Amino acid sequence: MAKKQKLSHRLFSALLSFLLHGRTRPPAISSRTTATAVPASPPHPSTLHHHHSSPGTQMAEKLAAARTLVLDVDAGLLLPSSSLFPYFMLVALEAGGYVRGLVLLLLYPIIFCMGGDSDAAVRVMAMVAFCGLRASRFRAGCAMLPKWFMEDVAAEGFEAMRMIGAAGGRRVCVTRRLPRVMVEGFLSEYLGAEAVVGREMKMLWGFYTGLMVEEDELVLEKKKKIMGECGDAVGFCGSQEFLQHPLSRCCKDIYLVTREDRATWQALPRSKYPKAVVFHDGRLAFRPTAGSTLAMFMWLPFGVALGSARLAAALTVPYRYSTPILAATGMSWRLKAGGKRPPLPGADGERGRRRGQMFVCNHRTLIDPVYVSMALDRQVRAVSYSLSRPGPLISPIGRTVRLTRDRDADGRAMARLLERGDLVVVCPEGTTCREPYLLRFSPLFAELSDDVLPVGIAVETAMFYPTTSGGLKCLDSLYYIVNPRMCYTVQFLERVSTAVVREGKMPSADMANLVQKKMGDALGYSCTMLSRKDKYRMLAGNDGKCSSAPAWRNDNS
Repeated sequence: MAKKQKLSHRLFSALLSFLLHGRTRPPAISSRTTATAVPASPPHPSTLHHHHSSPGTQMAEKLAAARTLVLDVDAGLLLPSSSLFPYFMLVALEAGGYVRGLVLLLLYPIIFCMGGDSDAAVRVMAMVAFCGLRASRFRAGCAMLPKWFMEDVAAEGFEAMRMIGAAGGRRVCVTRRLPRVMVEGFLSEYLGAEAVVGREMKMLWGFYTGLMVEEDELVLEKKKKIMGECGDAVGFCGSQEFLQHPLSRCCKDIYLVTREDRATWQALPRSKYPKAVVFHDGRLAFRPTAGSTLAMFMWLPFGVALGSARLAAALTVPYRYSTPILAATGMSWRLKAGGKRPPLPGADGERGRRRGQMFVCNHRTLIDPVYVSMALDRQVRAVSYSLSRPGPLISPIGRTVRLTRDRDADGRAMARLLERGDLVVVCPEGTTCREPYLLRFSPLFAELSDDVLPVGIAVETAMFYPTTSGGLKCLDSLYYIVNPRMCYTVQFLERVSTAVVREGKMPSADMANLVQKKMGDALGYSCTMLSRKDKYRMLAGNDGKCSSAPAWRNDNS
């Protein structure tokens, strides 16, 4: 009986070890077994240097002479306070749905008791977050996670990558805990890593199983390739666990940052990002720690009920009365620049105007025209390239005109609205942008009217982003109204004359750039020449890979 119990215990231990570690544990050695001599592990071939917070001259010289930097992502690039749980929660919620995220949240006490970021805890989080996801549709690593990884990059770790890059060397990033599919897009696209070494997620019939493949064979292959092509290599790490990684033996010198020095590390400022994070996807507008995620799930039932009440008030109550009602529920807006509304056709002092007025605004969400209408206290006609079926049904400004992306047809449609005397709101960017950047303005608006009125739009949300590139666009407006708190800021700028374009004295593209620059200066946003295609190539993969060197326009031009 005792032998059967021991056998069943060993089988259970082997099964548990296989699920957590991908392989069974070696059989335990009985204490009665005669001890044998165990050969000592060979000494590490690298020269170990204790590196301090500020880069020293010796390290700079080594990096300048070396051809490769092997960087420990876990302890040499990210801040020491960075927990891995929010990253897996982002994958679970954004790629798997709210049920999967709830399961991961319920398992958090167990994950915390297992060590939080220990190997066993990471395997459990990876199992919950990835199991059952289709590998071909997984884009969280390049569309959602880079924004959050960039906020956790330490300035000191990035300095090491910058120095080796300035010297023309290769940057090889090693992640010991996170799966490679989660970090490769961020490291290669935004930090310029030429190679990323990490654990792979097992796949079966095109779906992730949730198990991570041991990296022995992959690392050995990478090691031989690096040793054969790169010669001398320098390592940079913040933990002695990196010394056990096979790639550490490729390094001639290794700089180890002590725990005390890492505690003083600071986050990399946005102004020093090697590449601006202009586009990112996902609904969550907050870092999903365990406490924040719990607060979100507790808010959702109340938020759905409150959102329904907000929508009913917006559709049935006039603007002047609905504004204070909605503000009391946390849904507010404000008119910047002294609260002055521009003179409109038919208003005092402008009765001689017969044509309508074109308002040109930057695009933050699908309901931008609604708040322009509220700020004017007048009905407007919005023109848009993409419309979801529920959009016009819940819009308080009436029917929206759909554009076809046919330049001549769209121009005629907007010209008819202006001839009828309508107030036309157009977003020449063609797509939304969440970050403080302006995308390239389509110049069509400058050819249709003698003047345009630029409108600067800014929006703040507390919990959810009301835009998406790979999700269901029909839910964009609903995600906005269930936020606990949100605020729209509308700013009317000075009217810009576009008569010179219609007279042929100025190209329409130059006029579009001029309006873009005026709006960027007023909002404090940076102007780019990125377009809708660039956004969807990066976030949704609809048009292939994103260009490695997107075109940026000089703001002084």
